[in-house]
Amino acid sequence: MKMAWQPQEEGLRQILQLLKESQSPDNATQKAVQEKLQEFNKFPDFNNYLIFVLTKLTTEDEPTRSLSGLILKNNVKAHYNKFMPEVSEFIKSECLSAVGDPSPLIRATVGILITTIASKGELTTWPELLPALCNMLDSQDYNVCEGAFGALQKICEDSTEFLDSDALNRPLNVLIPKFLQFFKHSSAKIRSHAIACVNQFIIIRTQALMIHIDLFIENLFHLATDDDAEVRKNVCKSLVMLLDVRMDRLIPQMHNIIEYMLMRTQDADEGVALEACEFWLTLAEQPICKEVLGQHLNRLVPLLVGGMKYSEIDIILLKGDVEEDEMVPDRDEDIRPRFPKVRSHGMKHSELENGVSEGDDDEGMDDESTLSDWNLRKCSAAGLDVLANVFREDLLPVLVPILKETLFHQEWEIKESGILALGAIAEGCMTGMIPHLSELIPYLIGCLSDKKALVRAITCWTLSRYSHWVVSQPDHDTYLKPLMTEVSRRKHYN
Repeated sequence: MKMAWQPQEEGLRQILQLLKESQSPDNATQKAVQEKLQEFNKFPDFNNYLIFVLTKLTTEDEPTRSLSGLILKNNVKAHYNKFMPEVSEFIKSECLSAVGDPSPLIRATVGILITTIASKGELTTWPELLPALCNMLDSQDYNVCEGAFGALQKICEDSTEFLDSDALNRPLNVLIPKFLQFFKHSSAKIRSHAIACVNQFIIIRTQALMIHIDLFIENLFHLATDDDAEVRKNVCKSLVMLLDVRMDRLIPQMHNIIEYMLMRTQDADEGVALEACEFWLTLAEQPICKEVLGQHLNRLVPLLVGGMKYSEIDIILLKGDVEEDEMVPDRDEDIRPRFPKVRSHGMKHSELENGVSEGDDDEGMDDESTLSDWNLRKCSAAGLDVLANVFREDLLPVLVPILKETLFHQEWEIKESGILALGAIAEGCMTGMIPHLSELIPYLIGCLSDKKALVRAITCWTLSRYSHWVVSQPDHDTYLKPLMTEVSRRKHYN
């Protein structure tokens, strides 16, 4: 019987030394590490040492073991096709043996390594991988079950289309019913993995999932009020995608689903609230939107406007911009609003996608780049915009009282969100807003000299959304001139 590969003591010592040095913040040390890595990569069994440290060397600390796995992952990405067959086989068998490592960090690293190998076309030449992971799901050892699910989730994300092809003999016919069994598992982490795996196959309408669609939806409803935020987030994701793909199956439950999404849009966990808020964007694109959502506007619109307020974390990230600095001239970036870059999802028709979001993808940003991520504020504003385009003037009986309350509020964050809401509805509700503009435009012009830079910024944007009305008024002295004066004063104040 052939002996399994074993490391040489001196080789192991050198590699551990390298792993320790690579955790140093010093640039010169980092450079030396890169040179050593290139040198070590010339040895055929260097990658054996890396997998050995990751999976077997439990005397070492977890960050060092994990780092060894991540260096190996990069090697797999860069030159897996040059690995000797016995090295590839050793790495693959070691990965499978370590899926259930007691450490969550090591399990996650092994999962990343497995999926990196799989994405190199190895799903076809590693036929035992999916059956092995699938069997591990039934393990009584939680670590093995969770590790296998973590790896499967990554494979489902990375190889979605490939898993649904004939090339692999349709593994999803086995995997999807298997995943559905775990929706009611006692561990929240496992429940979350199970939904996340199935979610990968909704948009592509995988046949293996469509056969079980009713059971899937029934299981989702069972998890609707789960204690775990990650599970609730994945449930919301599922329902948003199903709205696009299998609306027919949701219609009988639409009233309950809307009630549920209204509740989740105010979830204490912002990640859950954001996923739920996506629902309104997707529903607005469906022909039945007006019919099913009309009676719920009086609850939904206040939620969306409430979601437009800067969160506490945004305000911390924006640091200087929340100071009172009306005596300091505004630079270009000061009067560029931090506002939605709209995902492909909704408002393809809306200028929210271009003019407003310039500030979000400028290379020179520091703290603002964090805010350019899609968040609840942006999604809420996008939702209000698309609903304004669906309901037009019918939105105003609910919205106008909210605008009156927020626009003139003492707290700047609430006032700012009201000005944003006013801008968001400009396209859809213009006709209905005209009677209010003679009062609102002078008020907005006044807000251009607000103490807060963020209020001035959003006011600029909202005024731009109503600018054609301003320009079309015969009396330029009332609106256009004061507006131009104020803009130029802000820009060139000395």
